[in-house]
Amino acid sequence: MGNLLFTTGIFRPDLTTSVNDINGGMFATRRIRSRITYYYAASSGGEVKRCPNKDSHTSPVLSPTSPLSMSPHQEPSSSPLLSDSPSHTPVSSHDRSESAASPRPLLLFFSWLGAQPGAVAKYRDLYLQRGMDVLLVQSSVMHFLWPRWGLEYGSEVLKVLEEPQFLDRPVLVHSASIGGYTFTQILTHISQEPEKHAGLAQRVIGHIYDSLVVGTLEHMAVGLGKTLVPRLERLIKNAAMLYFWLFKSHTADFYHSSIKVFHNSPITAPALFFFSENDALCNPVAMENCINLWRKRGVTVESKKWKESVHAAHMRCHPEDYLSTLQKYLNSLKTLSIKAKM
Repeated sequence: MGNLLFTTGIFRPDLTTSVNDINGGMFATRRIRSRITYYYAASSGGEVKRCPNKDSHTSPVLSPTSPLSMSPHQEPSSSPLLSDSPSHTPVSSHDRSESAASPRPLLLFFSWLGAQPGAVAKYRDLYLQRGMDVLLVQSSVMHFLWPRWGLEYGSEVLKVLEEPQFLDRPVLVHSASIGGYTFTQILTHISQEPEKHAGLAQRVIGHIYDSLVVGTLEHMAVGLGKTLVPRLERLIKNAAMLYFWLFKSHTADFYHSSIKVFHNSPITAPALFFFSENDALCNPVAMENCINLWRKRGVTVESKKWKESVHAAHMRCHPEDYLSTLQKYLNSLKTLSIKAKM
């Protein structure tokens, strides 16, 4: 059943590219694989392409001084299609040389399980408005329940990141909840074949972890219950614990191996952690132990902990703290040269 997910064409490239509006600027959407979507600045020859019925005198696309809108996301109206891929969009010789000198940073966003489009859009827009393109990677619960499929999915994401349009770009990683697990599967591949994936490891300029599921198998089981069917949380938790026990060599052993990979991550760029003390999916002591372990390894780590918050919703619950902490961290990553203010 799992192999069918990867052999029956569900990962066929989708060349459909649409143009959308964000705060007067423009971005294009390109579906690369199932669950993998690329958002990038929609320009051609230095000229911004705008949707119909928009003021053509608005500011340039994704200006670094564009304000961040925290209002509820509205779905864009249908837009014209672009026939060119991001890597084949015509540009002038000046633009081409400038792009070669400083390629546009790529935000690799691993969303939480069951994330709704409007909620994901807030994070996407946040980074688009700061001069980065966004590659959204969404996970399936089966990637977690049967880790071998998660490893296969991690390999698919790696192949995407090694495609020409992404190959030489600085990468910032933002992982939320189960997204941290999916990113760890990528780290597993990098650890197993360090020479093959050395380029990607060196291109990661920073990594952000928001509401990681950290602790025991019980924390993972609780996470499944709260995420899948909250009304049956206790039943799902107990069923998950039984499942982990019955298929220990295919589940629990993999999880423990993934934890070791994460603790000894081949990515040593500066990191940022967001978490809270009341998160049932995250043991704060285990989280702080991981942070201290990374610091002992020489990794620069910043963190923001709240006494009370909501799993994978810290930005909604504590917008000022969240955004100011994030902006301070981004400003420390000199490669990004981010000028935007929150």
